[in-house]
Amino acid sequence: MTGLSNPVLYRRLGQQARPYWCQFLGILLLGLLSPPLALLAPLPLKIAVDNVVHSHPLPRFLDAWLPEALKQSPQSVLLFAVLLLVGVTVATELRDLSSQWLAAYTGEKLLRNFRAQLFRHVQRLSLSYHDNKGTADSVYRIQSDATSVQRILVESVVPSISSALTLAAMAYVTFRINWQLALVAMSVSPAIYLLSRAYRKRLRHQSREVKKLESSALSVIQEVLGATRVVKAFGQEDREDERFARKSNEGMGARLNLVLMERRFGLLVALLTALGTAAVLFVGIRNVRSSAMTLGDLLLVMGYVAKLNTPLKTIGKKMASMQSNLAGGRAPERAAAGARARRYGVPQCLIRLRPRTIGATRHLV
Repeated sequence: MTGLSNPVLYRRLGQQARPYWCQFLGILLLGLLSPPLALLAPLPLKIAVDNVVHSHPLPRFLDAWLPEALKQSPQSVLLFAVLLLVGVTVATELRDLSSQWLAAYTGEKLLRNFRAQLFRHVQRLSLSYHDNKGTADSVYRIQSDATSVQRILVESVVPSISSALTLAAMAYVTFRINWQLALVAMSVSPAIYLLSRAYRKRLRHQSREVKKLESSALSVIQEVLGATRVVKAFGQEDREDERFARKSNEGMGARLNLVLMERRFGLLVALLTALGTAAVLFVGIRNVRSSAMTLGDLLLVMGYVAKLNTPLKTIGKKMASMQSNLAGGRAPERAAAGARARRYGVPQCLIRLRPRTIGATRHLV
């Protein structure tokens, strides 16, 4: 049984999310508030340095919006910068609070209904499916793999969209301030994209291996507890302990390899973003010394570069976690295989056989 292709998997995830489109729209709208708030965050520092300390004229959009009485006094401009800093901070925290609460509410409803669907479906599968796979595998899929749907839709897709919009807004504003610094800051983006492409398949494969081993360890527990009398009668406790320890050790090794792979990917992303920030600082200081830009503009650009790095790191981390979630999101495929077996009266063990083998054993069903 081959794995689902990504388009098919995404289409099924979209079907699960369709009843909650209003909630997802609200999460997306709250995410759209992130770019303007991120653009305003470094602005008070630029105003304090350029317009209060060095008495440079205000930026054009502020000069057209602020009243004349406020622009005449440096103390008034400083007070405006302080109030802007406090207001942006409070607005950002309120946005984060609202977004996280709505995401948690939507995710819990989505997970509850999806688990209920899987539970109803598992009950309708054939006895041969349960005899072949065991009930522990179904329990693991319902309890553990079902959460992948919540993590993909709520914790990965929506934050990635918000991060991409923030990245585009930051790049545009930085380009308007100084196109050279914008090109230097964005030069690491292709390298991060190629790095994520290289790690994606490796992370997906390792995540599948982890889930397979975790399911097998759970199967040992359920098998032993379900046949406790037999195990005790034949004195097989030590043997079963060794079998469970072996499966657990295999799962632990696979999880450690997955963590190491994810951390290695995160380290490379952080290194690339640090190199980009260092290059922006080097070029920016040279521009300030040659009077090509003001110190406040450099501080504003450095603030935007820091904000540029945040969505880049977020997208990278979400890509890494997405592979584990996509590996878990393939649980419905396993249940669907059992459904086809039940529909056509074919034992589940024959689903994996070649067509000619199925034809040769058709008399068994």
